Amino acid sequence: MSNQINQSVPIVQKMAFGAGHLVNNLFPGALGVFSFFLLTGFGIDPIYAGMLSAIPRFIDALSDPIMGFISDNTKSKWGRRRPYIFAGAILAGVFFFIQWQMSETNGTVFNFWYFLITSIIFILFNTMFSTPLIGLGYEMTSDYKERTRLMGFSQTVSQLAWMIVPWFWVLVADPNLFATQAEGVRTLSILVGVSCIILGILPAIFCKEVAASHIENQADLTLKNTFNNLGKLFKDIKNMSRNIPFMRLCGATFLVFNGFQMVASFSIFIIVFYMFNGSYEAAGTLPAWFSTISALATAFLVIPIVTMMANKYGKRTAFVISTFISIVGYILKWWGFNPENPWMIFMPVPFIAFGLGGLFTLMMSMTADVCDLDELENGMPRKEGTFGAIYWWMVKLGQALALFLGGIVLKVAGFNQNAAVQTAETMTLLRIFDIALPAITAALAIWVMWNYDLSEEKAKEIKAELVRRRGEL
Repeated sequence: MSNQINQSVPIVQKMAFGAGHLVNNLFPGALGVFSFFLLTGFGIDPIYAGMLSAIPRFIDALSDPIMGFISDNTKSKWGRRRPYIFAGAILAGVFFFIQWQMSETNGTVFNFWYFLITSIIFILFNTMFSTPLIGLGYEMTSDYKERTRLMGFSQTVSQLAWMIVPWFWVLVADPNLFATQAEGVRTLSILVGVSCIILGILPAIFCKEVAASHIENQADLTLKNTFNNLGKLFKDIKNMSRNIPFMRLCGATFLVFNGFQMVASFSIFIIVFYMFNGSYEAAGTLPAWFSTISALATAFLVIPIVTMMANKYGKRTAFVISTFISIVGYILKWWGFNPENPWMIFMPVPFIAFGLGGLFTLMMSMTADVCDLDELENGMPRKEGTFGAIYWWMVKLGQALALFLGGIVLKVAGFNQNAAVQTAETMTLLRIFDIALPAITAALAIWVMWNYDLSEEKAKEIKAELVRRRGEL
């Protein structure tokens, strides 16, 4: 571990940290695709399939803050984060593919309980990996601008997952590759799990942490002190709820991300039912290309521009500009989704990509600044793990709500999942919702962040005071 907080993060460490974030995106991306085949490939009843998605999410939301607290207060010669990242990557990778090694001939009840138990174990090990990884990123540098460069680099690498994942749909359903969809899921899940193990251990091997000598007042992580530690965790969460800059970050993320998530599936429906009159065959691989091009635009256009804007004009200003550009992109979808010229769907993509591409690059960088503010106001230990856990808990909670509300919006629009062709009124309403909902939530997010006051000047003042307190050079 380093003896003091680094300013510039070496490229090897950035690449290793980026590999960890690639895993953080590949797991949920692959899980989302494979879960569809629980119905069509493994014959699980839709109600049971819904429960298999909901129950692990609930446990995931509960385990995140606990893992964050454990990571913040761990004392070991290997650091607070790296032991969990190393072990979590291996165990999560193994249980990712174990959960999919079911046979469609086992019956619904057996497969339900098999998948539920193994997916809960996977979720817990994934939390062991991802929560300390996020906390590690917040402490890898104390430099205001380098934090944005680090997060931008990691987000660029993570987009590789979203270039790959859409094609799982094509591969699993290809009878020339796999005899059944279940066989396709079983095979690809092994490839995903092994890849995530290899990539996931890299941050534990190559990334550096703050020296343990700089961490004070850590809780005693013993069974005897469990209730006392739960009290400390709730106290930490209470302090975070009073941290106005952090609450603004959570609120803006909730609005931008979940406004997008609420209508995320609508693009596929509009492509198939509006542009190709309900013909999946005619739509072909266009939906997969839509997702892949979005990821490419995010990685190689949006994130470099957002990083540059943040370091030149400030993070808040960069967020406002990038979110406004995404609103323009949503509006352009009205003309982009054109049955006469299907390739027009890619026209709004670079603009829309500024929404999520700018969001997570900037919010993760700003959360690192917030951790400094918390140390200034509440002292040691630093709580990067808990801050990261609470932030992503908000994301996951909002995602579940967005998926639920998305179904209601589909119902309001009159979408009939059993109809090969949708009515003109339904498609018009669906297109309006597809544009208006994420544009409105993005505009509200700009309003929430308008008075965000943790500027570069203030961040540098906080850093100087923390350096003085710790006796660092």
